[in-house]
Amino acid sequence: MHVFISSGEPSGDLHGANLARALLARDPATKLVGFGGDNMTAAGVDLMYPLTQLSVMWLSRSIVNLPKFFQLADRAERYFLRHKPDAVVVIDFPGFHWHIAKRAKAAGIPVYYFVPPQLWAWGGWRVRKMRRTVDAVLTALPFEEEWYAAKKVNTHYVGHPYFDELPRQTRNAEFMAEQRAKGKAIVAILPGSRNQEVSANLPLMLEAAKKISASRPNTRFLIAAFNEKQGRKAKELLAASGLTAEVHVQRTPEIIELCEACIAVSGSVGLELMYQLKPTVVVYQYSRLARAVSSMLMTCPYISLVNLLAKEEIFPEFLTYEDRTPDIARQILRWLNDAPSRAATVAKLQALRDIVAVPGACERAADFLVDAIATRQKPAAIRRAA
Repeated sequence: MHVFISSGEPSGDLHGANLARALLARDPATKLVGFGGDNMTAAGVDLMYPLTQLSVMWLSRSIVNLPKFFQLADRAERYFLRHKPDAVVVIDFPGFHWHIAKRAKAAGIPVYYFVPPQLWAWGGWRVRKMRRTVDAVLTALPFEEEWYAAKKVNTHYVGHPYFDELPRQTRNAEFMAEQRAKGKAIVAILPGSRNQEVSANLPLMLEAAKKISASRPNTRFLIAAFNEKQGRKAKELLAASGLTAEVHVQRTPEIIELCEACIAVSGSVGLELMYQLKPTVVVYQYSRLARAVSSMLMTCPYISLVNLLAKEEIFPEFLTYEDRTPDIARQILRWLNDAPSRAATVAKLQALRDIVAVPGACERAADFLVDAIATRQKPAAIRRAA
């Protein structure tokens, strides 16, 4: 087999790596090429470009990188025409992946979308692109298969690959012991994995943390940074805020396990917080204009995957251009100070986890791809007879 895999987000890099391992387990001779990050490289994918370094969001940020995106799409197209992989698998990151899918289809190569974009939440009209450019969508969430099928998109539910990754996570025992020895209740602050998320949301989170600390001085705050650059930015913002807290790089699983409650941006980390049964407030700082635009485009009641799966607001959401730090602090303090309130939230997370946290998505996706490729490679007469 010869499979081209592309991911543009840090989370997609993890999913692409796990999918690559699953494909290689079925056929060690499989050739894997594509775009992604360090995890995919470690899993055996020959990267043509480290696409995760260009992870962007919002229009202005995307425009800056447009020339590079077009260069990469053209490079992928040349590869498709010259080497003819058996399949192209794209993971989330729709703005760029629509172009990859279009070029692959034009070259006669089937395209499969693994962990599709949340079209049911933002701009559902884009499903037309999915119908035109994708042979099958390997859906990650239980309700997605029905939604896509209703839009006449070929779908196959495999589950969310995040639940493949979570059981494999390891913790740094020394770090965990050091933090536990310090005592006090810990509140985790997770400002996101993109540079602009940290810059936009961490100041708001720090202000909320200051209010929590003023009301409950025996609270500690641990800030999770995705990489060293973001760690430096977080320390800079922390120093300006006057809050006493710690910034740690690449310690997100440890910080989540240690905390009593969490302040986090929206994203796939919400699934990890649900899995670890951590009461969480979801925040996202918008400009007034961005808030107005998103209100027009958003077609679902929540932005948190946990709330969407639960069909209720288990994680309170604060999407705002205003100062909602008093409300954020009040909710965290309720969980810290009111044991029954926290237990009720944990019970809801437990019930939801039992339903949706089913591992094996990457294994099921690999089985689907192997079968799909084998079916296409059969001579036409054999396919008709079958």
